[in-house]
Amino acid sequence: MHTAAITAPHELHKSSIATLTLAAIGIVYGDIGTSPLYTMKEVFSQEHGLPLTEANLLGVVSLILWGLTLIVSLKYVTLILRADNRGEGGIMALVALALASVTSKSRWYFSLTMVGLIGAALFFGDGVITPAISVLSAVEGLEVATPALKPYVVPLTVVILFALYALQRRGTAGIGKWFGPIVVVWFITLAGMGLVNILANPQILHALNPWHAIQFLVRNGWLAFLALGAVVLAFTGAEALYADMGHFGKRPIRLAWFIVVFPGLALNYLGQGALLLSNPAAVSNPFYQQLGPWSIYPLVALSTVATVIASQATISGTFSIIQQAIALGYVPRMRVVYTSEREMGQIYIPFINWLQFAAVAAAVVGFGDSTHLASAYGIAVTATMLLTTILTFFVVRYGWGYNLAICWLATGFFLLIDFAFFAANTLKIAHGGWFPLVLGAGVMTVMLTWKQGRNLVFENLQHHLVPLSDFLQSLFVSPPTRVDGTAIFFRMEGDGVPHAMLHNLLHNKVLHERTIFLTVLNADIPRIPETQRVEVENLGENCFQVNVHYGFMDERDIPRALELCSQKGLEFNPMETSFFVARQNVIPKVGSGMALWRESLFATMARNARDAADYFRIPANRVIEVGTQVEI
Repeated sequence: MHTAAITAPHELHKSSIATLTLAAIGIVYGDIGTSPLYTMKEVFSQEHGLPLTEANLLGVVSLILWGLTLIVSLKYVTLILRADNRGEGGIMALVALALASVTSKSRWYFSLTMVGLIGAALFFGDGVITPAISVLSAVEGLEVATPALKPYVVPLTVVILFALYALQRRGTAGIGKWFGPIVVVWFITLAGMGLVNILANPQILHALNPWHAIQFLVRNGWLAFLALGAVVLAFTGAEALYADMGHFGKRPIRLAWFIVVFPGLALNYLGQGALLLSNPAAVSNPFYQQLGPWSIYPLVALSTVATVIASQATISGTFSIIQQAIALGYVPRMRVVYTSEREMGQIYIPFINWLQFAAVAAAVVGFGDSTHLASAYGIAVTATMLLTTILTFFVVRYGWGYNLAICWLATGFFLLIDFAFFAANTLKIAHGGWFPLVLGAGVMTVMLTWKQGRNLVFENLQHHLVPLSDFLQSLFVSPPTRVDGTAIFFRMEGDGVPHAMLHNLLHNKVLHERTIFLTVLNADIPRIPETQRVEVENLGENCFQVNVHYGFMDERDIPRALELCSQKGLEFNPMETSFFVARQNVIPKVGSGMALWRESLFATMARNARDAADYFRIPANRVIEVGTQVEI
């Protein structure tokens, strides 16, 4: 999630720590920070059938407070933030770390890959529900002010979200600096409202005792289990603090949580509980009734801004995950716009932006209010939390080499909690939980189809492979005419002679004075240092093999990589260099490979994928494209 894309250096002085902590408050904690808008209302909604009694209220508030302590403070802030992949976090970075810890020959390798892909797919479902429920719940405050405004809530929400998505192409570098201060004001407001109500009814402080949470679960049984599906709404956004670790560092994220975010959330939940002890009728929307009618319009304005910021983090996170999935070969190449010259984390993917807006708008209009959206929300969040814990076990056990008993103790405890929340949310599948699951299944189908389709194309090309060393040896027995300049032929890893070169020799019957075979190698680590970016091998006869290494968060820039070759003794003049790129026209075939509908889907994606030259930032006037047909 790269809303303001601040890169955290390893050594930070106090001013940097303060700046990064302020930025982290705005970007990392927007989602979890807006949860008080709807959590308490949903726990005691009529659909759950949980009676609003003093004992239940103390139990629910205690459950939320101790959930924030155990799940966010202990699991994410303390344990999971330690699992950094060369400074980067998030589900894709954690998958790469887990895979590296078991090696590709392990029986767990395929299973862990699938776990990671499912987690990434569910992130997209979560990424649709978060903006929808956040902004909708903020605008719903207008209903509290006057029921006459109810018909305008959904249209106004869609308009606000459209404006947010329309602004994405401009980037957030300009307005991003205001996110931190605005969200700090939000948390101060949360804490202030909470304190007012706590002072009016201090009895709520009994909820600090975890015994009330345990009693609530034991006493209510099935109703308490149902309530867990709504209680988990208080923890949505916990994944964000891990995903953003690469941009802020562990320390600013931890400081932001313990100094500002946790106190603000805890005081507000206690305050809402105190309000409901004094005035049970406020359960229709306890957040907006904490200070009385005079505060509703200012709170709607502040809440709307806070939820837009929370949504921005989710949108930027989606762009980031897509960029990583493209680099790892699970999604077709798409147009990626870099909206800042200074920060490479500032990206915008037009197709994904408007696809996500369409899904968000459909969710707002289709579900109609935050109560129905809450049913759709929990399933994706809890499933992702569960998968994160499973992946963490493998990192702790095989990556860090901890004792098996310690690993089970550390992750098993969280696994039980995550599974309980996930199980409670499975009951909501029929009531809206199907929506993020359908979105996730769609994304999963695309990722697996693209990956398998690429493998089939590679296998087909391997059947017609001509070994490069043998080919060059025979070629220079009777060498073709050589012309001035440098030709660069893209060549897949483990591939033979590039098809583009064979076509060029067949039709033009010439070879450039200097011939480069360029292979792009994608590593399952976030970034590769520039000192390790390129490798050059002299093949003789003024032919060279150049390997360019990228991590899954590196920007693909071939001209920049070629500049680095000068350090290896290979100089390039851009005006005398031509790039030969093979473009495969995929033809689906019955009876082999994937099901025909998946092959057709792959062929459609391949036709519409961003061309390699554009993706690798190669000047268009230096590219020669050669087409080949591939049956799969």
